[in-house]
Amino acid sequence: MPPQDGDLNVQIASRFREAAELLKVQGANPFRVNAYHRAADTLTALGEPVSEILRRDGIEGLIALPGIGRSLAAAIDEISATGRWTQLDRLRGVAGADALFRTIPGVGPEIARRIHETLGVETLEDLEVAVNDGRIEKIQGIGNRRARMIRASLASMLQRRRRVPQGTDSPNVSVGLVLNVDREYREQAQAGRLRKIAPRRFNPDGEAWLPILHAQRGDWHFTVLYSNTAQAHRLGKTSDWVVMYFHTDDEPERQCTVVTETRGELARKRVVRGREQECRTYYVELA
Repeated sequence: MPPQDGDLNVQIASRFREAAELLKVQGANPFRVNAYHRAADTLTALGEPVSEILRRDGIEGLIALPGIGRSLAAAIDEISATGRWTQLDRLRGVAGADALFRTIPGVGPEIARRIHETLGVETLEDLEVAVNDGRIEKIQGIGNRRARMIRASLASMLQRRRRVPQGTDSPNVSVGLVLNVDREYREQAQAGRLRKIAPRRFNPDGEAWLPILHAQRGDWHFTVLYSNTAQAHRLGKTSDWVVMYFHTDDEPERQCTVVTETRGELARKRVVRGREQECRTYYVELA
C-alpha cells in the first residue's frame, strides 16, 4: 500500500537513510552513501508532498529538486506508486521476483510465488509478456478475469516506469565493463572478502551466505550478487549466475545477468545474457 500524502516525504526519506546505512555497512562508496542522505534531507525539508510534485510536474519536477537525479526520482516514483522500493529490498536481503509481483494490485504472496516458479519470470516486463501471450492463465488460481486485472495493473505500473526520462543518449554500460565487474565480484566472493547478506528466500536457516559487492566505475554504480532464484538453485548455478544492477546518478537502474556459456563458440566464457553478439566482439578484440 503506497504511503499517504501526509507522511510520504518522511517515509521515503527514512528509506533513503536506511539504504545509506546498509550501503555503508556493505562497503559502498562514501559518495554514494552521502547522496542518499542528501536526498533524504531534501525530502524532509520540502514544503509539499512529493506526490503533489509528481501530479503537477511529473518526474522532471522531482529531478529539479536539490540532490535528486533521475535514479532517485525513479525510486521516489516507485515508492509513491507501490509502497515498495525494490533496491532497498535487495539491500535488506528480501528482494526477489515474489516481492516485486506482490506490488501488483490483487496479487498476494501465494499467487506471486506461483507466477515466479511456474513461469520463471523475474521482472514486470517479462510478466507483461506472459500475461499477453496467455501463459499466466495456466497458473492455478488465475483465470481469465484475474488475468485481465493483472494486465490492466501492469499496464498502469509500467506506464509510470517508462515515463522516467532517460539521458540524451540513454547510454548502456559496455559488456567489457560488466565482465570486468563480474570478474572482480567472483574473485572477491571466492576469496571470502565480501560482506554477506542473509536472503529471505531459499534460506530457511537465515544464514548470511550471499556475497554482495558495491562498486563504482566512472559514473556507473554497481550492486552485484549471485542469483538467488528458484531456477538457479534447481540447476546448481548459485555460484555461477551473477546478477548485476547498475545506474548512474542521471539514469534509472537497470540489470543484467552474467553466466558461463555452455554451448557454441562462447562455451566456457562469461557472457552477458541478451548481449551475446557484443560479447563475441569483445572476446575477438581481446584476443
